[in-house]
Amino acid sequence: MSFLADPPLLVVSGAAIERFAPDEQVASRASAAVLGTFFVTSGALYANASWIRPFWEACRAESGRDWMLNSGVFRFDHRRARWPTHLLGLAIFATYPSWLRLGRRLARRPA
Repeated sequence: MSFLADPPLLVVSGAAIERFAPDEQVASRASAAVLGTFFVTSGALYANASWIRPFWEACRAESGRDWMLNSGVFRFDHRRARWPTHLLGLAIFATYPSWLRLGRRLARRPA
């Protein structure tokens, strides 16, 4: 998970939920599970939680925050992140439910 990859993954997850959930109750539970997974995993990465170190190492990142901010593409200074960076990260996290809802909405549209 990273700030670059999470939005498209959430849209695809929302579309899959919409297409395969048999009813709204199951879809709501699946949506909560997906969002919980993204928040826990991405939040742990951003916080450099030691238990998720194998994930960021597999992505060849210096830290979880490096992976979340740079995704192997950008060169933001993840080591000296200050409150504006953290505030922006929090704002991006706040958009996660909207990405999932967008995926569900797109999957409802007739083909």
